[in-house]
Amino acid sequence: MKQLFIVLIITSFVSLAHAQDKKLPNVTIKKLNGDKVNIADYGKNGKITVINFWATWCVPCKKELNNIADLYPDWQKDYNVEIVAISTDDSRNTAKVKSYVNGQSWDYEILLDANQDLKRALNFQTIPFTVVVDQNGNIVSTHNGYVEGDEYILEDELRKLAK
Repeated sequence: MKQLFIVLIITSFVSLAHAQDKKLPNVTIKKLNGDKVNIADYGKNGKITVINFWATWCVPCKKELNNIADLYPDWQKDYNVEIVAISTDDSRNTAKVKSYVNGQSWDYEILLDANQDLKRALNFQTIPFTVVVDQNGNIVSTHNGYVEGDEYILEDELRKLAK
């Protein structure tokens, strides 16, 4: 029993250390205007980056991004954070993404993962899905789903990273 406990502790520390060294993958996706961008570049700009995966049909996704929009100007000033909202809508729905975003007051970089290449590279299934990347480009946390108030938990994490 004691040996099992020790193995679990060691495994936890190894997993934690490994998670802190995980970087954004080199995957190219598109901006709304069609320009290509490598997502790994967002981990190289010295900012805390929050990457939020969403879709036009996902009610919790849109609710989360709308709630964060109210806090985002303060986050930019207080924590040097940038938010990148990546739509997982397929290529047939790209026009819906553009029209929806144009109707929102989001000051986010909007990207399109229409082929879901980035989604596969990050190995997640459901949205909303949030990835937090520290100033050194390390993925420090991920979060599935959204419950009202999760944005304040995210802000606590940003505050800790900004110190």
